Amino acid sequence: MRPLTFRAGLGYSGPMGLPRSVIRIGLNVVLDGLLAALAVPVARWIADPSGPFLFPLWAPLGGAVTLLAAGLPFRLSLQYWRFAGLGDLLGVAGCSLLGAILFALLAALAHLPTPNPALPIIHALTLLTFLGTPRVIYRRLQIHRTTGLFASEDGVQTVLLVGSGEDSDLFLRALAQDRRQPLRVVGILALGARQIGRRIHGAPILGTVTEAEAVLQRLAEEDRLPTTMVVVTPDLSGAVLLGLLAHAEAHGLVVRRASRPTLLHPASRPVGLELKPVAIEELLNRPQVPLDREGMARLIQGRRVIVTGAGGTIGSELARQVAAFGPEQLILLDNGEYALWQIDLELAETYPAVARRAIIADIRDEPRIRAIFADARPELVFHAAALKHVPIVEDNPLEGLLTNSVGTRHVADAARAAGATAMVLISTDKAVNPTSVMGASKRMAEMYCQALDVAARAPSRDAAHTSGAGMRCVTVRFGNVLGSTGSVVPLFQRQLERGGPLTVTHPDMQRYFMTVREAVGLVLQASVLGAGDTVLPSGNDGGIFVLDMGEPVKIVDLARQMIRLAGLRPDDDVEIRFTGLRPGEKLFEELFHGREPPVPTGFPGLLMASPRTADPAIVGRALDEIAAACRGEQPRLALQLLGRLVPEFEHNPNGAVSARA
Repeated sequence: MRPLTFRAGLGYSGPMGLPRSVIRIGLNVVLDGLLAALAVPVARWIADPSGPFLFPLWAPLGGAVTLLAAGLPFRLSLQYWRFAGLGDLLGVAGCSLLGAILFALLAALAHLPTPNPALPIIHALTLLTFLGTPRVIYRRLQIHRTTGLFASEDGVQTVLLVGSGEDSDLFLRALAQDRRQPLRVVGILALGARQIGRRIHGAPILGTVTEAEAVLQRLAEEDRLPTTMVVVTPDLSGAVLLGLLAHAEAHGLVVRRASRPTLLHPASRPVGLELKPVAIEELLNRPQVPLDREGMARLIQGRRVIVTGAGGTIGSELARQVAAFGPEQLILLDNGEYALWQIDLELAETYPAVARRAIIADIRDEPRIRAIFADARPELVFHAAALKHVPIVEDNPLEGLLTNSVGTRHVADAARAAGATAMVLISTDKAVNPTSVMGASKRMAEMYCQALDVAARAPSRDAAHTSGAGMRCVTVRFGNVLGSTGSVVPLFQRQLERGGPLTVTHPDMQRYFMTVREAVGLVLQASVLGAGDTVLPSGNDGGIFVLDMGEPVKIVDLARQMIRLAGLRPDDDVEIRFTGLRPGEKLFEELFHGREPPVPTGFPGLLMASPRTADPAIVGRALDEIAAACRGEQPRLALQLLGRLVPEFEHNPNGAVSARA
């Protein structure tokens, strides 16, 4: 058989080099013409069953010609039978009526005897039946191919859909059009009880999501248990999704999420259904928090903004969300060339109207930072630059102190000198009762920014004449973000790709998690509150905003869930190996110190730690001493000075399990 070739602009070509689309149109013309020709004698017989079944030879041919002529305005020959829908059938009805009228006129001109005055109506109905029925049957065959009837079992993957009726309908329609997917739907788990017992494109609704265990048990008893559970509703997440995963695992099913059939794909990729693993973020069960978008726009729009650490996970998301509010200029500052280039290129494509500068600089270089800020004169600074990996900072404590503590001071002082309105410090839960140099260095950064904030809100007579004395310092503290650089989720993903094992430091290890987009949205919300005139319960005097992180998650449970999401069984298919605490780590992180009782802000998702502030002059002198010890390569002295200013710092350099939780 001659292979198909591709002709630009016309599609694939078949026999004799004709484009495949032309062949399909020609086939439609032949089939519709034959059906229309057959409809003429049938309609004549229905009109007068007792009369002679004789017609001139030209009559069936005339019926075919008039039907094809009537089909031109309705584009009958261009219809795709496999995708026939209500609109196509309405076109067939209009074409049948017009074709019957044209044939009646032709018969009158030819003086063809009419056995019944209702013959044109009967002819139109016959045409509608003859043309519409094959289309409906062909369409139903395509649908039933995916729901059991006429389906071949060779290589077919049986699936149970989970979701709303509308989403199930979309999925089944897309599946009927995608012949490459070897899927057969055995049933649907609906979101509501009113749909039970009904069918969608032939697929029965077997029960609700809450009845998943009973439905799966019944299918197992009937030996009809599917191999895969497919979630078709995008917003099905949290506890409901966790329950489905548990039931699926108990019965050996793989859980996948369906891509939206309406998503556009690049031209280089074939359009079709995709079944993807459920993302670990979808299991957090965190409700959407309403954000003050108008307040964020007032804070950012038309202003000059600097984001430090702009190439990192938090910094890059800050840059994206800030750019969306239309700042006058967005300055991206980072010490890593490649990461900085990536976010700059992305923003150039997504927000081309926003003026940007990408600056390579090290926040430890005070003259360079002061020069950049003096030139840019930012009104708003988001400080996300930091060394965050606990074991690496333990191995390089002087670098951690110079970056996280001294570098933060450089940025804050430069921002004040340049007349910035506000600076936002991104902090971490590891700054609470720190056992690592990283955590203690971030606590030092918090203390300096808190001291500046107190001074700005209640300036002395001397400070009142200082340039930038009124700069607000907003500190935002939160835990881990899922998928961030160096976090446990990408590590587990890489280990899964290699077949395991997944390494967990300790079976009792717990951490707080939220998505990076959610965290940055709340950072901006805190910025609106902290940099504005809103009166908060803490009095705005150096209090630290703390994101509501929900309940902590055990890392071993996270590992087990990721193994299940990959369609594997924990401990059987993939081993989980415990490696012991690393230097500086502790089992449990905290969001509040014992002397920082949480205070509600009145805004969902945001709490405030009651301030523990120090004199800015004392903190400044301590930072000077720490900087001198770091530059003099005196780690012991630097850590002694750090412990003097952060008395709750109980260093755990060996990763001992007995370290404070």
